[in-house]
Parts: sequence; C-alpha cells; structure tokens
Amino acid sequence: MQPLKLLKKYVIDGQIYVSLMGTFLAVFFMLEQNVFRFPTIVLIFITYFSGYLYTKYQGRKIFRSILIFNVFCGIISMILIFMNHHEIRIFKWLVIVTLGLLYNSVFLASFIRKIPLLKVFYVGLTWALINSWLILPQFHFTIFLISLLLVTALVLPFDIRDMKEDEITTFPKLIGVQNTKYLAYSLVFVSTVVAMEYLQLQFAIAFFMTSVFTFILIYFSENSNRESYFSFWVESLSGFPLLIHIIILYLSGSLN
Repeated sequence: MQPLKLLKKYVIDGQIYVSLMGTFLAVFFMLEQNVFRFPTIVLIFITYFSGYLYTKYQGRKIFRSILIFNVFCGIISMILIFMNHHEIRIFKWLVIVTLGLLYNSVFLASFIRKIPLLKVFYVGLTWALINSWLILPQFHFTIFLISLLLVTALVLPFDIRDMKEDEITTFPKLIGVQNTKYLAYSLVFVSTVVAMEYLQLQFAIAFFMTSVFTFILIYFSENSNRESYFSFWVESLSGFPLLIHIIILYLSGSLN
C-alpha cells in the first residue's frame, strides 16, 4: 500500500499526472498532424505542470516557492521556444500562459474559477488552444473543436465530485447530476462525430474507443465516489487516445 500512497501523493496529487495526461492528448494530435517534436512535448508538459501548481497552491505558505519554480519553468520554456521554434510560438505560448493566470489568480478582483458555469468551458478552451494552436503552424479549427468539447465534458464529472463543496453555481447544482451527465454525453458525442469525420482513420478509431470509456466513466460519476475515481480514472481519459493509438499500431504491426 505504501507505493500506492506515494504515487497518489507525489504523482496524482502533485499535479504531475494531470500534466502528463494533458501532454499525451497534445501528442496524440501532434502525431495525427505529423508535427511530432520532443522539445514541443517538454514545453507542453512544463506549461501544464507549472500552471496546475500555480492554481493548486495559491494562498498557501509554499506559494512563494511555487512562484520561484514557475519563473524557472518560464525561463526554460522561453529557451526551448527560442532554440526550437519560430518566434510566433512565443506569442502563442504567452497568450495561453496569460489565460492560465486569469483562470485562478488571487490578485484579480473576480477570477475565472469563481464565475458561475464558465470554468468548464474555460479549461476546455485552454487545452484546446494548446492542441490546435500552440503545437501547429496554423490554427486548426477541427482539432480545436474536438479538444474543446472533449475536455469540457471531462471537467463536468469533477463538478459532480465537488458539488457539495463548491460555493459558486455549477452545472450539477443548477440542473442536477443526471442532466449534467446528459450534457457531458452530448459534448463527447459531438466531439466523436467530428473526430470520426476529420481525423485519419487510426486516430479516429482511437478517439472513438476513448469516447466509449468516457461514456462509461461519466455514467458512473457520483458525488459519493472515491477521490481516485476522478483524479485517476476520469483524468486518465485525456491520455486514452494516445494509449489506444499506440496499442492499435502494436497490434497492426503484430498482425502484419
């Protein structure tokens, strides 16, 4: 049990896991668009990781250390961009980082996380911009739409988890748990239809299979579930498209 507790404390609760899942989703689209580059992967992970640490530790004694760490991450990110990318990538990265700061900064009078109902779409927007704008030479609307709908749907189970603790109006509190699930189903369905229509075949299949698992986990999302149901299983869904794609490649290679 001790290794599992350490895994939860330092990987899942430490924001490493969600950062990895966000990075894996970006890698999935990088492969689909044939723009895979390792420095870009490092840049995306650093951006996610420093952003989620900033969000989690505000108001705590450790926050000053987190700020210093984030400055260091920012310097590393700028170096990566200067050495491996066009200068327009700096502008894209700065826009996304600014959106992250606006999402949860105590120095703002009313930050995004406290605006009723907006949070789920805002998270989806930020992830979608990374997948469709930051990693690509040109903005890709289809990937933006697929990402926006999927990630927004994946945030809704977390609102179900937090519905008794949230002080602001969320979808589960406004329309109920079951209707929130219906909303999530709808978002995943539309995202999958678009993916099946526009993504390359193997990637479309991987995305479709991910949507099946997503429907199942949304169905069983309840406020009474253990924390690990959301922080591990639901969070893992972002990494499923890449995982399933790799499995498909392996199986097709074995069959050949």
